[in-house]
Amino acid sequence: MNSAGEQESVEASAARLTAWLTGLVHNRQYGDLAQLRRVTAASAPRYQAGWFAPERDKRETYEQVAFLFAVYHRGMGQPVQGHGSFGAAARRIGHPNSRGPEDPGATRLIDRIVSSRRIPWRHLQHGITRLRTCERHPPSWAELVVDLDHWNDRKARVAYNWAVDFHEPQSLSRPHRQKGSSNA
Repeated sequence: MNSAGEQESVEASAARLTAWLTGLVHNRQYGDLAQLRRVTAASAPRYQAGWFAPERDKRETYEQVAFLFAVYHRGMGQPVQGHGSFGAAARRIGHPNSRGPEDPGATRLIDRIVSSRRIPWRHLQHGITRLRTCERHPPSWAELVVDLDHWNDRKARVAYNWAVDFHEPQSLSRPHRQKGSSNA
């Protein structure tokens, strides 16, 4: 499959995963969401999340994003779609007077995430938990899948783009960075 077709396939699969996950919350399937939150447990919902992956070697990313989604939505009655990249979401972490780059904890977290060669699942979980604790919107779940699918793609520059989104001054903030644009 060509690069554009592969990208489209990942985006479509990520959108289907997000729709399925939001359906679990909307339909109050709390047992399935609880099973997704269990890190060590192999469960039917975890396998189902992996089925959305366009290729077998991408299953872990889909399963792990489902885990992060379930962590964020613990006990919620309405699904939260989220918006922007993880870097943009991390800007929302902190106290009302010091969010994002002004919050030392958020800065340390994003620094750990973007400096990692492997997908930093534990740090991403910490970030999602902090967003929930701060009652702030998470990143776009579908965009998170796509970004993590391209984590090691040097041309995609996911970590760099997340860092830029996190540190971007409010005066320059864009509503949403378009995929494929050269804003970075």
